[in-house]
Amino acid sequence: MEYSIASDLPTPALVVDVDAFNKNCAAMDAIRPDAQLRPHVKAFKSTSVARRLADQGHRGFCAATPAEIEGMAKAGLGHDLLLANESLDLARLGKLDANVTVAVDSDAILDAAVAGGVRSVLIDIDVGLPRCGCDKVQGARLAERARKAGLEVRGVMGYEGHLMMTVDRAERIDKVGQAMEILAAAHAEIGGDIVSAGGTGTFDTNTWCTELQAGSYCLMDTHYSELDLPFEQALAVVATIVSVSPKGWIIGNAGLKAFGMDHGSPTWDGPGKVLFCSDEHVTLRPDNLSDFAVGDRVVLHPGHVDPTVAKHENMWLINGDLANEGTLVDQWPVDLRHW
Repeated sequence: MEYSIASDLPTPALVVDVDAFNKNCAAMDAIRPDAQLRPHVKAFKSTSVARRLADQGHRGFCAATPAEIEGMAKAGLGHDLLLANESLDLARLGKLDANVTVAVDSDAILDAAVAGGVRSVLIDIDVGLPRCGCDKVQGARLAERARKAGLEVRGVMGYEGHLMMTVDRAERIDKVGQAMEILAAAHAEIGGDIVSAGGTGTFDTNTWCTELQAGSYCLMDTHYSELDLPFEQALAVVATIVSVSPKGWIIGNAGLKAFGMDHGSPTWDGPGKVLFCSDEHVTLRPDNLSDFAVGDRVVLHPGHVDPTVAKHENMWLINGDLANEGTLVDQWPVDLRHW
């Protein structure tokens, strides 16, 4: 199907550059093939994307919400699913015809797993990010409780999210190593085959984990592009210019409801700059106002993939230059958006 970015797609449209997507997958697979990568579906929230990654050898996935786990199981992708997040809403997962493991860092979460019929757990260890996780003493006690309750303790997990954006590579390697020493010490106490950790920002500097929890790498965002990573911007939002002001700015129809803004405003290849976003609008100041008219299309790259994807119902997979013309290859439903 041929399409012109200037007229055919309804906007705001979430689009994926298929060439960049494939390059990103290849770059990750060169370092983390097969089971060494457990893709995190919270980044792309689409079983269509997950199925592509499964076809590339990554059959185990992690997720952030029970609904993501349910959606993956319903799509026949339930070979090995990890809820890499604490939840009390676990009875719905114990009912699934899928191999589901959940993260546990407290008695309350473990009790919910047991009562909900979940069959296996990873003990979530605090490795420095002020979020979920327990210390190794608590972890060892929880592991013993879990085994006595008949659950399989598959190992440990720990997320060094506070180190994902450490720009200096040598510093990143050193600090990730310190975080993983904590996780390794806990693993020695707890046992199991799995040490699950990491993300896109530490995909090649975390050499201690047995499996990497990365998801943003395949689509990428401008936040991660600040690092020395071999991944390209594959995700963008196409907006239509709906107003041109003689005072020097243009308005596109994609604003706060189209972008995750926690990592800053989207970027525009220009020529010009992004001034700000409001609910339904993005205000741009082009270098040459006369180059733009109402009805033109602009391509903007989000600062944060995960919440941006969650704001859209579909991704449009495009082969060709997003700023001009290309071929619409596929449409990926964002079918894992909910909780």
